Amino acid sequence: MKKVERINIIMRYINNRAHFTITELMREFNISRSTAIRDVREIEALGMPLVAEVGRDGGYSVMRNSVLPVVRFTDNEVKALFIAFMATRNQQLPYLKSRQSLTEKLLGLISENQQEDLFLLNQLLLFEGTNPHNPDLLELTDLPHPMLDKLIQLLLADSYLFITIYDQSYPIFLLQLYREKSRWMIKGFDLQGEQIQLYPVDHLENVEPFIPERRLSRKKMLEKLSRQVEAVNLVLELGPTAIAQFKKYHPVHASIAYTNPYQTTAMLKLFINVNQPDELAEMTSWLLFLGEDIKVREMPGEVKESMQSRIHLYSK
Repeated sequence: MKKVERINIIMRYINNRAHFTITELMREFNISRSTAIRDVREIEALGMPLVAEVGRDGGYSVMRNSVLPVVRFTDNEVKALFIAFMATRNQQLPYLKSRQSLTEKLLGLISENQQEDLFLLNQLLLFEGTNPHNPDLLELTDLPHPMLDKLIQLLLADSYLFITIYDQSYPIFLLQLYREKSRWMIKGFDLQGEQIQLYPVDHLENVEPFIPERRLSRKKMLEKLSRQVEAVNLVLELGPTAIAQFKKYHPVHASIAYTNPYQTTAMLKLFINVNQPDELAEMTSWLLFLGEDIKVREMPGEVKESMQSRIHLYSK
């Protein structure tokens, strides 16, 4: 049993009794004395009013006329939770196995009037990824890649991982796990190649914990990476129209630096791995999306050829 789950159960156990002792908790939950004492201290810190009783038959009791605080949501808070839940439909969220069960539990917490409001909102509001012909449709694409849950579980324990992609295995230090353009991506430091790489979660065949010979904490690893000069092979000057396009959409790892106080011009510096066909194709589409209001200061030849080929294709 996990610690959070155990403490929640102990809180309910305590709240249903007038008196309890550390020995009772040890016996009931099969935990050591030190663990029981730590749990009681954490429960007190959470706000449960406990009174310690000294003496041979001492123990603890819940302060009279005091009970666990009931969590109540305001009308606007309920709507905010429900709308956020609707907005993430088809977003492949980790841990989410059944939207139906979560929806039923949420509806069970509120009044009939609030339920009617939520049913109406569900009919009126449409978000990206919603089928307008059937807003209630929960498509199979809502389920995340099966490797995502395993990846997150391992990440909670350690950022050093051994990943396998296309029968090739790499030891990495995972820096970020993010979702971009309907795909979950890993940004990790390749411990063999000594460089930052991006790996699509969809391509993962396996992931396991990795024990390095020399372990660095996350703080030390980030300090090490911050001292490295990041390679740049794309430098663009953006005008106001291109900046507006950039704000509409840009890759997670892209950022701009404004070059005047009116924020009408900016510099964009990036590294494009031209040896990765998927990345090259995606960045070509994005650069064309920025439009004509750009000045190229530096650009790999492969990117130029890809853009020219795409323009030639459209001009036929």
